[in-house]
Parts: sequence; C-alpha cells; structure tokens
Amino acid sequence: MSKDATEEELKKAYRTLAKKYHPDLNPGDEEAEQKFKELNEAYEVLSDPEKRAKYDRFGHAGVEGQTGGFTGFSDIFDDIFDIFGGGFSSQTRRAGPRKGADIRHNLNLSFEEAVFGVEKEIQIRKVDECSVCSGSGVKPGSSKTTCPKCGGTGEIKYAQNTAFGQFVRVATCDECGGTGEIIKDKCTTCGGTGKVKNSKKIKVKVPAGVNTGSIISIKGEGDAGERGGPSGDLYIYINVREHDIFRREGNDIHCDIPISFVQAALGSEIEVPTLEGPIKYDIPEGTQTGTVFKLKNKGVQNVRGYGKGDFYFKVEVEVPKKLTEKQKEILIEFAKESGDSYKGGKKGFFDKMKDAFN
Repeated sequence: MSKDATEEELKKAYRTLAKKYHPDLNPGDEEAEQKFKELNEAYEVLSDPEKRAKYDRFGHAGVEGQTGGFTGFSDIFDDIFDIFGGGFSSQTRRAGPRKGADIRHNLNLSFEEAVFGVEKEIQIRKVDECSVCSGSGVKPGSSKTTCPKCGGTGEIKYAQNTAFGQFVRVATCDECGGTGEIIKDKCTTCGGTGKVKNSKKIKVKVPAGVNTGSIISIKGEGDAGERGGPSGDLYIYINVREHDIFRREGNDIHCDIPISFVQAALGSEIEVPTLEGPIKYDIPEGTQTGTVFKLKNKGVQNVRGYGKGDFYFKVEVEVPKKLTEKQKEILIEFAKESGDSYKGGKKGFFDKMKDAFN
C-alpha cells in the first residue's frame, strides 16, 4: 500500500486486522485484546487527516498522547504505519549526537540584590566529558571495535509476517546500544561511559529587576552531550526574600509610613525611606489616615533595561496612647472649639441619634 493510500484502502486494511484480533474471535486472549485496542488507536490517527499529517512530518512524536489514553507505540502500532504508509517506518538509525541534559539551580536573593542586581558565585554538580579518555570511554592506548552483532550499523533487522505479507522492521542493536561500536578496554576513570560527575563554581550576573519566578539561562553549562552533541543549558530559578518595610508589586514598591495626629492635621515635611535613600516629602495639612502618595520613577528597574516602576507610600495616622495632663487640656480645648464630643464632654452624634429615637 502506498503512502498516499485512500481512506477506503485504510478501512479495508483495518477491517482485515480488526477481524484477526477482535476479542470476540479470540476469547480469553489478552494479547489479541491489547493488539485490537492498539489497532483502533493506530487507525484513529491514520483516518484523521490532521493527525496523519503530523505523523508524516514528525513521526511518533507528532501524534503521541493524541489518541485516547494510548501512551506508547507498540509493535502493532508501528506495523500498521509501516503497512499503511508504504515506507512509513519506526526504524531507528545509528545513534547520532544528542544534546546533554539541562540543569536547574535555585538561587535565593535579598530584596535589595533583586532590585539592584548582583554578581553571585554558585556551585553546581554537572556531568562532564571524562578528561582521561576525552569522552570516548576507551582506556588510553586502546580503541573501539565494530559491533559484531549489527556490523557497525547500530541496527538489527527483523522480518515479520503480517496479513499483508512479509515486511522488515529495524530496531536499535541491543549489543552496542545503537552506536555500532564495542568497547573492550574501558576507561578506568569513567567506567566506559565517557562521562564523569564534577562540581563546578560559576559566577552569575543577576540583572537588576529580577523577581521571584525569574529564570536566568546560561547556555552550555548543563550536562555534556552524547556522541559529540552539545552540552545542555543551566537554568537558574530566582527566589527573592521578603523585605521588612517594602512590598513589591511588579516594578512598583509600596510601604506604610506612620505620622502623628499633629503632622496629619497641620501638614509636615516627613522623610520617606525609598530604595535609593531617604527623600524629604511635604505632607499637606488635613491629610487623612490611609492616604497614598506616589513618587514617580522611584520603583524597580525593568529587568529588560527600560523604564522604572513607581514608589507608593501610605500614611497611617497614629493616635498617642498616653497623654500628659497639659496635652489632655489642649485637646479638650480643641474638642470644645471644634464641637467634638469626648469622654466627660457633651453628647456626640450617636448619643443624639439615640435620644432622637427615644
């Protein structure tokens, strides 16, 4: 059957194999039941133009996970593709270069370090090429030999008989792991793997403006690659500790500043503790508790280097808990002048309201 098999041809092939593996025709045969299930899922892919196009382009990776509950590609699934596709194949090829694994490292920063940026030295554990054998896995003075089982191809061919006749499948050689080579005298340092685990110190430049959840990537500082492939990358995940005074929301900074009743009533020049140092700010008279003021461009630098956030501070008017006799006298006079009620003074609003209802 050609790669461009029609829908009718696919249905015909499906019916043939479905009859062969149907559970009703194979009572108690768990293997036939499993193959029937896989056959249905394979046909689901092939009969769907979009899924089939993905398989044409990406192979198994293009459709894996897109069939209901099917998580792997068994022999029959591969066989169906080989037959239906007339050249579709799950054949593996001699193992080639492969990128090394990425490494994750968690880095804790103080609030100020995250805001202004910092250079940190971190220590990681990573897989490097063995320096003794240069990553070959072979003992110095020795060499690799061609795998006798696959003849150096890294593949083993299997002939299989199906309802459509005999066809050949190709699998990775289990003797050499697909490399096509055998190591008889292994490097004593790495045990023939060509890799060793090392500790390494790396200096990391943390840019200004990072926050919890920010990720810094350093290319090529992950584990060494396989068979000449590039090294993986290092990903540094940032966690920022909370500050005693400041709170961060995006690139804006917030804080609460206590002021006295007198400062709020008469207005006053107060000192605002910003990230860049204290700043003098005039609070207008009659300021109410909870009022928020803004200092433009006094927040955090954008991590990409453009623009800054703002600085917001909220004033909280503090009521004194202890007063001298003189202070009490002054406040009583103030209350009388303002017409306010106080303990021992005239009735207040709620007292008057209560009298009105009575």
